[in-house]
Formats: sequence, C-alpha cells, structure tokens
Amino acid sequence: MAGDGLWIDVGAATIRTRSDSRPFATQLRSVYGQFPYVDRADWADLHVDVRRPVGYRRWINPQVVFHCDGQRPFDPFPAGAPLPLYEWGCNWLIGRRLNDLLLLHAGALERDGLALLLPALPGSGKSTLTAALSQRGWRLLSDEFGAFDPARAEFRAILKPVALKNQSIGVIRQFTPEAVLGPAFPNTRKGTVAHLAPQPEAVARRHVGARPGAIILPRWEAGSATRLEPIAEHVAFPALAFNAFNYALLGAAGFQAAVRLVRACPAWQLVYSDLEDALVAIDGAWAQVIERRSAATV
Repeated sequence: MAGDGLWIDVGAATIRTRSDSRPFATQLRSVYGQFPYVDRADWADLHVDVRRPVGYRRWINPQVVFHCDGQRPFDPFPAGAPLPLYEWGCNWLIGRRLNDLLLLHAGALERDGLALLLPALPGSGKSTLTAALSQRGWRLLSDEFGAFDPARAEFRAILKPVALKNQSIGVIRQFTPEAVLGPAFPNTRKGTVAHLAPQPEAVARRHVGARPGAIILPRWEAGSATRLEPIAEHVAFPALAFNAFNYALLGAAGFQAAVRLVRACPAWQLVYSDLEDALVAIDGAWAQVIERRSAATV
C-alpha cells in the first residue's frame, strides 16, 4: 500500500488505495479481507491516498490525511482512525463521480434476483436494518447507495462495509454474534463507529445485478410496535428522488429513472423497534412481491 497500492473492486467501481499508515493496513484487512488481493490493475475509478502528514505534526499530533486527485477535501483524522476517514471519503467521492448511475441514498439488498431498497434519512435505523438483513439470507449490495443503472434496468453493487454507529454496534453484535466487525472508533463526528464486513457470497457476486423489487421506508422508534403499511407512488417518489445524491445533476434522466422505479416497485413504510419483528414483517411483504411477479409472468 505504501507503493503502487491495492485495487479494491467493490462492484460498480474500483478504488486504488495507497497509504503509509500501518494501522490502516490492519483495519482495512479486517473488513475487506474477503475481497481479492489485487496489487496491479489497468483501471481505477477513484485514486485515494490516506497518508501521515509530513513535518513535525507527524510526531507531535499524529494524524492521517485523505488525498484524491491532489486535493484534501477533509480535515485530518487521528492517526489511529484511518478506516472511518477512508470510508467516508470514498463514499463522498462515489456520490460525486458515478454519474452514469442514479445514486439513491438507501440501503440495497438482493434476494430472488430482485433488489430491496431502504431509503431513509440518518437516524432512521437504515444501516442497522440493512446489516441485519445482510446476515439473514439477503445479499448486501450497499449500505449507502441504491445504485440504479438505467441502461441495464438493474441495481448494481457498491459493496463496502456497513457503517454502524453508537448503539447499533451492540445491537448487531447481539443479533448475530458471528458477524465480522472491524474495530470501534470512538469520538468521531458521528459518535462511535464500527464497520460490518460483507458476507463472502456478497463479495463473490458483487458484479451480479438485481432487478427492481420493492421499496421499504424504515423508521426506528423506541418502544414502538412493528407497523408495515403500503404507501402510494406519490409518497415513494420523493423518498427516492430527493434523497438521491445526483438526481438534480442527471436532470430528465434522473426523473425518468425514479418514476420507473416507483412504478415497478411496491412500497411500504416500516416503523419498528425490534429487529426480529421487523425482519418477519419484511419477509411477509417480500412474499407479496414474489407473488405479484409470478402473477405478472403467467
């Protein structure tokens, strides 16, 4: 990594990663260990460096800095926390660079060849629910990006670790003790953060797309009973379009893609506090999706 770097293929993008930070190498392996080891390739969509500053700051106040294309878009992070800097930086770049795709701010998973989208604002329990589903038979496509390819009419994987925050870390550890979690980083701008490694099957199938399946808008409420209620297209549309990273940039193409999705996908609002109950409700909705698809092909 201190030389030519590693080429990390996350599905719809490849990230060339270089660093002179020993902690970063260990942290990266903890959550990307299932990805192929590639130390030379012909192409990368992103070229990222996470390096220690030069000069006296390296010793007085050890830090790491995120570089891309000669720019430093973020403030330095503590030297012991390069992984969250790398993850946030790469997500920021992906949201600005992959404009051949409609990039929806949503968890995305696949089952039965169809994609389940979980669009939500921060604090809605999206990442926790995405992480739980990825450990219970759903293939993770992304925690951050519902990446819809209009040319292929399918969702593509941008397969990176699921960023869990604060109480969600303990919730997932209790929910699935065998889950592979990287180190916890306290005192970040979002509190304590830990990253859930994708399942080996998700890594192996990261170039396999998924056709539009269903939309569920999750909202976690402490102490609430689980409620799953159908919503109309005019409610689902803004949840997709106005939470997309590049909807305005894509213009008419973004509008047409969002309309296409809400017309193809049944949608629900999910309110939950218990993960197990939420997953049971989602399985029930998914059975309706499969039944609807089967009826349409008869």
